[in-house]
Amino acid sequence: MNIRQLADGKLSNVDLSQNLTDNPFWQGCNNCHTDIPRLRAGMVGAQFWSAYTGCRTQYLDSAQWTIDIIDIIKRFTTRHSADFKFVTTAQGIWDAFNEGKIGSLIGVEGGHSIDNRISVLRQFYDLGVRYMTLNHVCNTPWCDSSPVDDPESGIAPNLNGLSDFGVTVIREMNRLGMLVDLSHVSKAAQIQTIGVSRAPIIFSHSDAFALCNHHRNVHDDVLQLVRDTNSIVMVNFYNYYVTCSGSGTIQDVANHINYIANLAGFDHVGIGADFDGIESPPVGLSDTSYYPDLFALLAEDPIWTEANLRKLAGENLIRVFRDVERVRDEMAAEGITPFEENIPVSDLGTNTQCYTEY
Repeated sequence: MNIRQLADGKLSNVDLSQNLTDNPFWQGCNNCHTDIPRLRAGMVGAQFWSAYTGCRTQYLDSAQWTIDIIDIIKRFTTRHSADFKFVTTAQGIWDAFNEGKIGSLIGVEGGHSIDNRISVLRQFYDLGVRYMTLNHVCNTPWCDSSPVDDPESGIAPNLNGLSDFGVTVIREMNRLGMLVDLSHVSKAAQIQTIGVSRAPIIFSHSDAFALCNHHRNVHDDVLQLVRDTNSIVMVNFYNYYVTCSGSGTIQDVANHINYIANLAGFDHVGIGADFDGIESPPVGLSDTSYYPDLFALLAEDPIWTEANLRKLAGENLIRVFRDVERVRDEMAAEGITPFEENIPVSDLGTNTQCYTEY
């Protein structure tokens, strides 16, 4: 999204093979934490690139914006093919790693991007998208966003969870083999989704609510469901989710990792820093080059064996991804065909100005 906003989507305006902190064009960007030198210094083996468009695009051009950003991701992955390998499978992550490349996957951050159409979801999958966050900071007509859990947000629930169409979205994601992401999703919708989904889910970038009572974080009872369904919470580095304040440290992030590992288990925690999406990273984790420092800090505690650190670094996410692919294959073997339900017009309310068929 930063390339789309700050460089007008033109790769001629950005060279990811250089450290962008040395480039005057990018020095004023407070949430630009990623380039190839810093990814390499951080020993990153794979990451999801976020195809994100803001909630202001909902009911307007969200799908078009999302396609723009998917196109940018695929173009820079191709342009820097000596370092990046575009990946769409769990095995592909290992293949990229074994080739010495950074596995590059696409996630869509916000269900508003599909414009209330299952067909758009399917086309995103065909373009290479492998996870979708059901919400961003806004409700959709089919799923409530996490701000509804904060009385001070001013955002009221539409549904108290998922609508019938929302359930269809989950089932189609299962059928496709797309990871269901519950970061940004209301607690009621989290619980309902976990109950509906045949496959494990992910929280792509969330923390422990017990340590920071922010609506974006995961409650203890939901962490137990994560454990029970073989799912994963990937820990976010944004200070306001880590400490509920504008400041935090690498130790504060480690505290969230330890909390989730202790409650849900070492098999159910990962890293979802949200670099390039946050303006306030913790001291000691200012960009992607600092990941080794976090692992070194954790390794000081003997509970963090090499096996557990490997799980945190990516093996847990790959396991969940394989389980999602297994469910996809099972549904195909059962003869389950694409879900064809359309969202009821009544669910859109007055938001049909840009829908010519209505």
